[in-house]
Amino acid sequence: MGTGGQEAREKRSVMKLLETENITKTYRLGQTEIRALQGVSLSIEAGEFVAIMGPSGSGKSTLMHLLGFLDTPDGGAIRLLGQDISRLKDPQYAFLRNRVVGYVFQQFNLMARSSAEENVSLPLLYSDNPLGEAERARHMLEQVGLKERVRHRPNELSGGQQQRVAIARALVNQPLMILADEPTGNLDSSSGQEIMAIFKTLHAQGMTVVLVTHDENIGKAAERVVRMHDGKIISDERKQAFQAREVPLPENILTGGTQNVSYNFEEFREHFRQASRMIWTNKLRSFLSILGVMIGVACVITMLALGRGARESITEQLARLGSNLLSVRPGSVKVHGVSQEAGAATRLSFDDVRAIRETVPEVKRIAPQVTGQGQVVYGNKNWSTVVNGVTPEYAVMKNQEPMMGRFFTEEENQSRRRVALLGQTVAKELFGEENPIGKTFKINRINFQVIGLLPSLGARGWHDQDDLVLIPLMTAMRRVQGKDYLDQVEVEIKSADQIEAAQREITALIIRRHRLTPERYDSFNIRNFADIQNAMTSTTKTFSALLGSVAAISLLVGGIGIMNIMLVSVKERTREIGLRKAIGATARDILMQFLVEAVAITFLGGIVGILLAMLASWLIAAMAGWKVVISLSSLFLAFIFSAAVGIVFGLWPAQQAARLDPIHALRYE
Repeated sequence: MGTGGQEAREKRSVMKLLETENITKTYRLGQTEIRALQGVSLSIEAGEFVAIMGPSGSGKSTLMHLLGFLDTPDGGAIRLLGQDISRLKDPQYAFLRNRVVGYVFQQFNLMARSSAEENVSLPLLYSDNPLGEAERARHMLEQVGLKERVRHRPNELSGGQQQRVAIARALVNQPLMILADEPTGNLDSSSGQEIMAIFKTLHAQGMTVVLVTHDENIGKAAERVVRMHDGKIISDERKQAFQAREVPLPENILTGGTQNVSYNFEEFREHFRQASRMIWTNKLRSFLSILGVMIGVACVITMLALGRGARESITEQLARLGSNLLSVRPGSVKVHGVSQEAGAATRLSFDDVRAIRETVPEVKRIAPQVTGQGQVVYGNKNWSTVVNGVTPEYAVMKNQEPMMGRFFTEEENQSRRRVALLGQTVAKELFGEENPIGKTFKINRINFQVIGLLPSLGARGWHDQDDLVLIPLMTAMRRVQGKDYLDQVEVEIKSADQIEAAQREITALIIRRHRLTPERYDSFNIRNFADIQNAMTSTTKTFSALLGSVAAISLLVGGIGIMNIMLVSVKERTREIGLRKAIGATARDILMQFLVEAVAITFLGGIVGILLAMLASWLIAAMAGWKVVISLSSLFLAFIFSAAVGIVFGLWPAQQAARLDPIHALRYE
């Protein structure tokens, strides 16, 4: 049974492989101090078959852990190929565990949810071995007699077969030596003999084999037996003459682990494979974690969509009112503490309109109007509505070009024609589904002809903006309402940056024309639609921020759930973490593995959350009639936020896992 790949080794070779010099190791259990090793010195030659024996508590397993770089001594030195390696950094120890030694455990320590091939391939993830994982793993399983069991999981294998998988895993990276800790302790005698036959074959091919056992029959298979008692070596006996062998070495055996190794695709794929297995195996727990993120992401997107929809609705409503408008209206003053009716002090007239048009250069258009109530009748139907008298400029300034028919002309206004345009509500109440264009109806018992149908403005608060009738201004003043003054004058300014200047000029003009004293300045007012728009936009932004904050809190709660789940996962998988570190995984590898799992959960939650948000937005739009606008930026923001939640809340559990000591993790129950 060959280990293969000899062409990848250099011509350099050594005979003395590993040495310990006066090493000590002390454990502390509460107030009790246990001196596991007391000045142990041992030299292992390349190609030896060594059995370390002794009763329980003699220190043999502790010595094995130090030889396998799973632990570090308190004192003394360990030399590999003549160089002291007692105080290396974690990445360097990880490299040695991956390439120098192959560890075979008494408990097998196989990944329960992985196949035999995947278990054997695991050390290759943490190495730069150029050969393909699947090819090498299948080859090693064939060498230990498990060619037909490549796809089987550990629970489908016998104890002896599981130990063979563990041996194949130990050999897959072509180590310099095999360390076996009670390799037959959990096997029946027949399986134990099969495992020992494999070790003998490996030794015959030149592999250095060191095993720990308390079984004398197992010890007889070795050519050198080291006996320990109370943390000391009490005997070191060679059963037969040993001829030192030269062992070729990998090129970077003493410098490996010092470089910054970048992650490869296979390693990321394995992390995602493990993450998907954990999610699928722990369905309920994973679902609860995904649910938290899903609700958070859905809330963020839906709330942002509601806020954006509200802003667009307000923008549309303001656009219907017109842009760059100033509305001049008579106000109300107090006489002896009593408020007078609007317009009692200041009556707006056509002379005011003419003066504004001629003296204020910023004015583009101007539209005087009067307003009153009217009873409209058609056939046996009647309706009380608002009747506005306006000029033709009103249609352009207020975006009220008729959707059917036409607007009246200035000639029709001056000649006091009895023509009208109907709002959607009035048209529906009087004419139903009938086309109103050309029909004659009455306003306060006066016949009018319908010449146009106004576009829908919708409701504003409790006020229905479509419940109105527009007629020529002169017709309204002289024939319907009997007024000789104006109720309102709307002024369109040429550009938005001229509005404030125009407002000041118009204010001064009205004060001058009506000879108003300071105490009567409130007898008229000028409304700036830009100010209204800014105020409403600011309000909707605040509203959107509030909704987004509430949604972010729900996403935060989901992140805390992920952290709890990952902490539980770290506890449950402590032995797995110890195994990965024992076969060459660095702290960075473990950190990346658990981060990938956390991000995978948030990724799934984010995707489902986006779909849920789209469904919720559609339902809100369909059932409540609210405008909901989902933008790509909100989807991207929510998704990035969810990924950040996975990283932030998965980082601490991942760091907890990365900091675990391999030997303590392997002993965790």
